[in-house]
Amino acid sequence: MEITPPAPPSSRLIPPQYLIPFVLVAVVFPLWGFANDITNPMVKAFSRILLMSDFEGSLVQFAFCGGYFAMAFPAAMFIKRFTYKSGILVGLGLYATGALLFIPASMMMAFWPFLVAYFILTCGLSFLETTANPYILSMGSEETAPLRLNVAQAFNPLGSLLGMFTAQQVILARLNSATQAERAALPPEQLAAVTASDLTIIRGPYVGIALVIILFFVVIAIMKMPHAAASTHRLDLRGTVGRLLRNKRYREGVVAQFFYIAAQIMCWTFIMQYGTEVLMGRGMAESEAEVAAQGYNIVAMIIFAASRFTLSWPG
Repeated sequence: MEITPPAPPSSRLIPPQYLIPFVLVAVVFPLWGFANDITNPMVKAFSRILLMSDFEGSLVQFAFCGGYFAMAFPAAMFIKRFTYKSGILVGLGLYATGALLFIPASMMMAFWPFLVAYFILTCGLSFLETTANPYILSMGSEETAPLRLNVAQAFNPLGSLLGMFTAQQVILARLNSATQAERAALPPEQLAAVTASDLTIIRGPYVGIALVIILFFVVIAIMKMPHAAASTHRLDLRGTVGRLLRNKRYREGVVAQFFYIAAQIMCWTFIMQYGTEVLMGRGMAESEAEVAAQGYNIVAMIIFAASRFTLSWPG
């Protein structure tokens, strides 16, 4: 009987020497999932608290995605010049800074400081996503790299679920139940007090995640991590962009990704408005309808997360 020889160590999904670094970097995936999905319901929340239209509230997503767009190329150039570990640390630092800026933003009781905070926060997320994916790929053989990345990415929905649940129970459920019309009718002093209280509720989870990220920053900074980096530190931005633009499949992929992300953000953001309106039409108060609508979002994410784990884990 023919005996199949054991697989060489290099073909293991996660070699033993990379196990702890893999776990640490994999934890980064749910961290940016948390930020994404605690933020989506804030469009509706800010609109009600600051007496804005849904269009004005959607500037939250404009600032959020703007950070991704602005930092994508700088992040790629940074990790080309330095190391993946450095990129992770910069990303965590910007993430924590943006989250902590919710403190002065809530004290100013204006919308634009929150937009600045979101922009800086997502500059950090852009660094993390640009760095973590190739870092995971480098932790083992090329043969198992795609599966290793799928396993790490399967943890992202866990952070998304936590972000959704936090938005529902820690923020939406605790906001003052007054509608926009009721708030507009309040005396200025009372309106200011209600607004300050609600903005303090919003800032709490962001400050909390900032503290977690600072702790995680320290752990990664002192931990011995694989000294992985790009194969060459030479920067040739013009040549790289030109080569990519000449690649038809790359151009088509960018267009497809653009429309996919646009549809995803639109659905995850405005499903709250749609669900709230439907539930209010059935007799619910606006504040109760917002919490219930977020519950449906959570159910959808649970189904997504279960499917992601089931189909990503090696069989």
